[in-house]
Amino acid sequence: MRTFGCQMNKHDSERIAGLLEASGMTAASSPEDADVVVFNTCCVRENADERLYGQVASLKALKTGGRPDVLIAVGGCVGQRDGIRLREQLPHVDVVFGTHNIDALPALLDAARQGRPGIQVLDHGEAFASDLPAVREHPWHAWLSITVGCDNYCSYCIVPYVRGRERSRPLEDVVAEAESLVADGVVEITLLGQNVNSYGRDLYGEPRFAQVLRAVAATGVARVRFATSHPKDLSAETIMAMAETPQVCDYLHLPVQSGSNRTLEAMNRVYTREQYLTLVSKLRDAIPGLALSTDVIVGFPGETEEDFADTLDLFQSVGFDQAFTFIYSPREGTPAASLPDRVPREVTQERFDRLIGVVQSSAAAGNERLVGTTQRILLEGHSKRDEAMLTGRTDGNKVVHIPVGTADGTHLKPGTFVNVHIEQAQTWFLLGYPVRD
Repeated sequence: MRTFGCQMNKHDSERIAGLLEASGMTAASSPEDADVVVFNTCCVRENADERLYGQVASLKALKTGGRPDVLIAVGGCVGQRDGIRLREQLPHVDVVFGTHNIDALPALLDAARQGRPGIQVLDHGEAFASDLPAVREHPWHAWLSITVGCDNYCSYCIVPYVRGRERSRPLEDVVAEAESLVADGVVEITLLGQNVNSYGRDLYGEPRFAQVLRAVAATGVARVRFATSHPKDLSAETIMAMAETPQVCDYLHLPVQSGSNRTLEAMNRVYTREQYLTLVSKLRDAIPGLALSTDVIVGFPGETEEDFADTLDLFQSVGFDQAFTFIYSPREGTPAASLPDRVPREVTQERFDRLIGVVQSSAAAGNERLVGTTQRILLEGHSKRDEAMLTGRTDGNKVVHIPVGTADGTHLKPGTFVNVHIEQAQTWFLLGYPVRD
């Protein structure tokens, strides 16, 4: 399995793995050892497209070099968008499927084995991927999809065209899955949707995300996270549910995309910078210590230096704990792709670098404020960069490293909670030591 893109793709990949294991397959350690290689793809940004096409193309040598029986399957957003065209560009691909028919993958693989076309992309789907079996990456954490698709149609975004219109799962199905996950030992659930805040509008006539938060927390799970939120749909009821429900983490990812009203209007974001700042103020009044992260696009068509200055000013005012910063990437089929006044790459890069400086400064300041405090950490295992460190996350999604040999650090297990005294702060992580009971 090779997964590109967002948490929704990670969720879908766990379902794909579940389907393949249910059909009698087991995970392979590398493409060279595999009978099937599956790419679950993203087309939100150009570099994800390029990486996918490059990695798939590299497997041509595997098939021509003695392994012609290896089946290559491409699904997800690129599969949905490109369909048969993908096979035309990469003829060694055997199976193409989309975002609406993950469940068809075993049958498509069987067809390809028998020399029949293994290509199927549907315009819409009735079932939810969450209804399929799953092989979770971690036994203690689960992705739980509550909506699929999106009705916002931001002018730069391809998601509504490859994921379809927004559909919500019935609340009783969401709660039933959460209960099952808790019974299976899951201690942290991340609720997923392209816009979780609008959950239920299509089913109940009004958003009911606050009700979802309270109901999932009531299943006994220790932690609840969610992604992603749209500012226009973040209601007072949701803020109150976050504040009043201890299991809901004091962390919110709230994409702003730009600090310029003119640019926000061109993006079809349906809020102003003033409304966003008011929302941040309400959040921090209700949830002291809330950690905030965001998304931002630099170099959107027509962005002026004044527009970018408004973005810098907003970032300095909010002081985000983390920001995912992107240079504008035109996506064929979106309204923004045909807009004039493209910002020169060198201008965009210079603005991007300035913004990164502000982001790093606010992230470091946010971490520094935690030095001397005791934080409850959910351990995730050894650090990928340093085996001498265990790593975990705070409720506020801060990465914390713990030296393996300190205090009780040698026998702390992934998926368990530990109180950690924070001793040092860096821009993107904290260092601390377990607190003895």
